[in-house]
Amino acid sequence: MGSDASSSKSPKIGVIVHQGKQLGGGLEELRTALADLGHADPPWYEVPKSKKAPNKIRKLVGKYGVDRVLVWGGDGTVRRAIDTIVGDGLDASIAILPAGTANLLANNLDVPIDLIGAVDVAVHGDPRPIDVGNMNGSFFAVMAGAGFDALMIRDADEAALKERFGRVGYVVAGIRNRNVSPALARIELDGSPWYHGDATCVIIGNVGTILGGLPAFPDASPTDGRLDIGVVEARSATQWLRVLASAVFKRADKSPLTKMASAEHISICFDRSLPWEVDGGARDRASDFDIRCVPNAVRICQPRVCS
Repeated sequence: MGSDASSSKSPKIGVIVHQGKQLGGGLEELRTALADLGHADPPWYEVPKSKKAPNKIRKLVGKYGVDRVLVWGGDGTVRRAIDTIVGDGLDASIAILPAGTANLLANNLDVPIDLIGAVDVAVHGDPRPIDVGNMNGSFFAVMAGAGFDALMIRDADEAALKERFGRVGYVVAGIRNRNVSPALARIELDGSPWYHGDATCVIIGNVGTILGGLPAFPDASPTDGRLDIGVVEARSATQWLRVLASAVFKRADKSPLTKMASAEHISICFDRSLPWEVDGGARDRASDFDIRCVPNAVRICQPRVCS
């Protein structure tokens, strides 16, 4: 990964906008805020869906020489940007303009969830490297998982619950899948057997706070070269409430219905295919998963640390 050009001079920024997302006073306020900071009329693309973002990001970097991509959108759009920059080996950093529902990566990295604050970090913040995970070829910066969480995310998207109700949409989708049947799982961590038993959900975390603002992995860090894993054995709504209560009021690893650890390389084999997700993006079913941590994979603009 190359050095960010902005470390010695003003960055050359470009903007990618998910048209369906909203933050503060909208795009006019964004243009004004950028102009006030000396970046009037930067290269700019708007896309109707996050899946349209990668080609535009490649144009920003390749055609316009952008070394800092400002991403207006939610975690899905940010994931697409990370997947493109890391997967293509592009020498550019990412600045998050958190216009999504959950904005999990922004929250974990202390990027302000307001337009003016986020723009200030985007232009003047430090582009610091973070790790990402790779699950079956898909990169993620926040979390990935198979089982219950993927069903919840899939149903929230397919029924437009997320768009209608925001974060509450995930709760509605979760209730619909509360009695999901467990699958038999075999899990190896860094080549050694770790878990063999029933699991309703296996979650991989790169940061501490995941879906719904849940502090699932209190010891996780996106800069430690490791991924955290949690196996949930809950089978009923009552047991899920116990797991969630442990995460909110104590620590998730204190629940008798969870098993947690961390590793650089994780292998998972289920006895049947399950839906899975990366950073809120639903994927087709699979039964075998190979997950690896990619250290210092991408630079994300974060608030400056006072020395």
